[in-house]
Amino acid sequence: QVHLHSFFLSLCLFLCDYLQQYYNLKNDPLGRIKRSGPSFTSKVKDMQIFFGLNVTGTLDSDTLEVMRSPRCGVPDVEEYSHIQGMRWNKNVITYRYILWYTRDLPRSTVDSLIESAFSVWARASSLTFVRSNTHNADIMVEFVTYAHGDLFPFDGPRGTLAHAFGPGSGVGGDTHFDDSEHWTAGEAGFNLFVVAAHEFGHALGLKHSRNPESLMYPNYKAFNPANLLSSEDVANIKALYSHLNNVLRNSWLFGSLFPRLMQDKCAADLTFDAVSTLGDATFFFRERHEGPISNFMPKIETSIDAAFWVPRRSTAYLIHESIFWTVKGSRVKGKARKLSHFGFPVWVQEVDAAVHIPKTRRTLFFVHDIYWSFFTYILKSCFFVFFFLGGCFVWVFFFLILGFIYFFVGPQVYKYDYTQKHVVGVEKANSWLGC
Repeated sequence: QVHLHSFFLSLCLFLCDYLQQYYNLKNDPLGRIKRSGPSFTSKVKDMQIFFGLNVTGTLDSDTLEVMRSPRCGVPDVEEYSHIQGMRWNKNVITYRYILWYTRDLPRSTVDSLIESAFSVWARASSLTFVRSNTHNADIMVEFVTYAHGDLFPFDGPRGTLAHAFGPGSGVGGDTHFDDSEHWTAGEAGFNLFVVAAHEFGHALGLKHSRNPESLMYPNYKAFNPANLLSSEDVANIKALYSHLNNVLRNSWLFGSLFPRLMQDKCAADLTFDAVSTLGDATFFFRERHEGPISNFMPKIETSIDAAFWVPRRSTAYLIHESIFWTVKGSRVKGKARKLSHFGFPVWVQEVDAAVHIPKTRRTLFFVHDIYWSFFTYILKSCFFVFFFLGGCFVWVFFFLILGFIYFFVGPQVYKYDYTQKHVVGVEKANSWLGC
């Protein structure tokens, strides 16, 4: 009887801890929980609903089996989750080198698996992840055991495998793995790549899914590494970051200049050579490229002076001095052509900036202190556009979003209402890089 009593006591404690951690089960005023009470039964039903079980409110074998499955430590009930569906308000997210490594795998293997886990979300979204050695990286990753300073202690082998905090300051984004588990790169133990990819979903702001095919399903499952995300996962991450159309999937980001530029990205005097929306992304061009412009424009190996996007043609035009390239999809169409194709006179050998206005189907080309309107080839006064800047500027780079033109003038950005013809806001250029 003593052993039976101990068994039921430990089972009750396990069940209560599970419902408290994942479904916000509350103690009564005296600090007690009755396993037969209405609050307990209600939480059991919540759990059964989440996992698609028979909703009985009783602890049947199927319910106990799900509860005993190894899982993520983030709550399942949205309103009590400590991530609250937040998101990073930038496209480039940094993570710090592992503070403490597991002894189950070589450090190089851990580094590779963590990088691969971030890549899963990078491929499905507009986000880019960059390793950093600084103490203020967005996502801090480490292996710890039991109580480790964040008020969410681990519970030893199996049970809770890892947890992550949603985007934000302080512990926001931080991701912890229980080093009491047996971490592997294969099917034995717990696959670090799979668990890390799940936790980084939380670090980006995603909640748990009720769909067993989703990577964000709370209980651990062995997934096919080649097809980790479900269509639901992809749709959710795209929807969460749809507000960030200014994607930093840009030319210099993937080139050899990247390390230095990333270090200087928050410098007060940061400027760009050209900025343009190209498809669903925004590209920031700076300095000469020492290699191909990522996979977007594989045959262009030079700096870009101006760029614009024509949505109805799904075509980008990239200009360097007196020539331009036409890019559709990920391919350069044909050879580089002369600027005279747009109707410029022979003396125009370079363009400072360009923008396409879909509503009027006009493309404006700025050359020193005048601008040209393509289709009509009529030379017009620059005062019409630049009266709010107090003069004409040579180095102006901009693009159109939702009826606004964004003028990048040196280290500042002017938000210009194209319909009302006036400036409605001014901010720093590096604010577009999350600074």
